[in-house]
Amino acid sequence: MRLNQNKMKHVKVNAYQITLVFKRGVYQRMLKEGNYWLWNEDAYIYDVSKPFVAPIELNILLKDEQLADALHVVEVKDNEIVLQYENGLLKQVLTAGRYTFWKGVINYAFIRADISKIEIEKEIDRAVLQSRLLANYVRSYSVESYEKALLFVDGKYVQTLQSGVYYWWKNSIVINVGKVDMRQQQLEINGQEILTKDKAALRINAWAQYKVADIEKALLQNAAYDKQMYVAFQLALREYIAGYSFDELLEKKESMAPFIQQQVKEKAEALGIGVNSFGIRDIILPGDVKEIMNQVLIAEKKALANTIMRREETASTRSLLNTAKLMEENAMLWKLKEMEYVEKIADKISNISVQGNGVLIEQLKQIFVPQK
Repeated sequence: MRLNQNKMKHVKVNAYQITLVFKRGVYQRMLKEGNYWLWNEDAYIYDVSKPFVAPIELNILLKDEQLADALHVVEVKDNEIVLQYENGLLKQVLTAGRYTFWKGVINYAFIRADISKIEIEKEIDRAVLQSRLLANYVRSYSVESYEKALLFVDGKYVQTLQSGVYYWWKNSIVINVGKVDMRQQQLEINGQEILTKDKAALRINAWAQYKVADIEKALLQNAAYDKQMYVAFQLALREYIAGYSFDELLEKKESMAPFIQQQVKEKAEALGIGVNSFGIRDIILPGDVKEIMNQVLIAEKKALANTIMRREETASTRSLLNTAKLMEENAMLWKLKEMEYVEKIADKISNISVQGNGVLIEQLKQIFVPQK
């Protein structure tokens, strides 16, 4: 506020006010709280709870030591920002320029940051970095608990990042973060059509489980490590299957998975990968081979069934022969066996009608009633 009058005037400066006195546009002095009389002078009254805006060139005013001691003067360079705090709270972000604030009433604090670099000063709290006031000045990256990441600055590898949230100043420096999932991964190797040594065409479906063990090898020394892993398993499968005939392959199918896993292990380590397991899901035969295999299987089963039947018949015949020998040597055993068969016949007969002169009755009696 300006008071301008061409004669003597009274000026009252209240608490929390400062007055600057000018005469014909030239700065004269600073007045604090009190009552003053001015003669042909202009008075500029300022509220010390608000930032100070100089009415003339600030350097001229700062020559007055009293005024200079009453002000915070903050100069911000082109490559800097300054965080302005009022009573412990972030108020605003000061960009390149010169700013002045009155001392005393408000507790000001200033944190200077060089945004030409990417590293953020340690004294700046993370909560402040997440403030909307800094949204245009800060970039952040998150690395999950199951991830690791590589930090590249202007295309150059700098460091490996563990899980956490990282903040950097936003500027012309290019930052790239390469992440890798460190959990166990599943690799599907399906539809592999491979010829055996005797030219039988097979279709193989397989799987592998792996984990990234060395992120620097995986990302820095190799491109598309997962695709290279797929090719390594594919070639190992072809190498194994092409080395055996179809019949040999069927005999050695149990050793296929361990062999391939061992073959790929060294290549996987060069990719920064550890192979945990490998397995064959399906071996699909061509239609004609499948038909032949079915015929062979049916023939084998029939032959096995015939063998079992012959074995049972032989056992039965041997049992009958042993029984006959015993019956030949023992008349009572013969009679008991005879009675056993008569009993079986009688079980199947519900009634008997007898006609004639009674000779048949005597014959039945001889059969069913033991002779004394």
